[in-house]
Amino acid sequence: MTDIIHWPAELLTPMSSPFDPTPFTRSGGRSLGGVARFTRTDRGFWTGSLNNIAFRRGKQFEQARAWNRIRTDLGGQSGLIAVPVCSTRVWAATGFTDFTPGLYPHDDDTPFGDDTEYYEGAVRLEMAAYAPLSSTVVTLRLLAGTVIEGVRFSYQHAMYETGSLIEQMSENTYRVPVFPAIRQAIPADAWLEADRPTLLCRLATDNEMNIEFPAAGMPRPSVSFIEAVDVWNDLALEGA
Repeated sequence: MTDIIHWPAELLTPMSSPFDPTPFTRSGGRSLGGVARFTRTDRGFWTGSLNNIAFRRGKQFEQARAWNRIRTDLGGQSGLIAVPVCSTRVWAATGFTDFTPGLYPHDDDTPFGDDTEYYEGAVRLEMAAYAPLSSTVVTLRLLAGTVIEGVRFSYQHAMYETGSLIEQMSENTYRVPVFPAIRQAIPADAWLEADRPTLLCRLATDNEMNIEFPAAGMPRPSVSFIEAVDVWNDLALEGA
């Protein structure tokens, strides 16, 4: 795969990060009675944005250099970038908390010997059974967390969202539909990133990273993205 740039969420932190499914449907138009029938011809793709990215006093020069570096490396829509997406945690008044590690003590509420605690994701998932290319139903193993429906996870920068439970196979194994269709085959027992999922994207337009520094105050730019579906299509054709 072509070199992938990673968005530095801890440095260029958005105040919101809406990423939503874009279903692909077709209609033959309305009948004489005014009825329109719609058919889903493709599972769809993701679109989204990082909004109101906070430039902070004391950090603005480091942030500006990072912004310029990313803009140059991407070269507009031709470049590929892995964008972190808010998943299991909620927005807080202080901003994008999804990238703050969750720190926990041991079961007896004691830390390690050096008084540090360990990191554990809010949701921990594995692919319980092999998921072939283009499948829309998968079997997941929930290792930590309490819900399996409506959870987002990624595997090698392809991001998915689970739907309503189809079947509970065992105490911690579940069959669920996913959006979009599986972009590349996922092996059984593969670790899935559910706490900090990432999405392989291109800029929505060549000018997305244009920025203006005001005479007073700090800029609050937003950047829009579209899933790099063409990359997954090319990989599928190579493996055919």
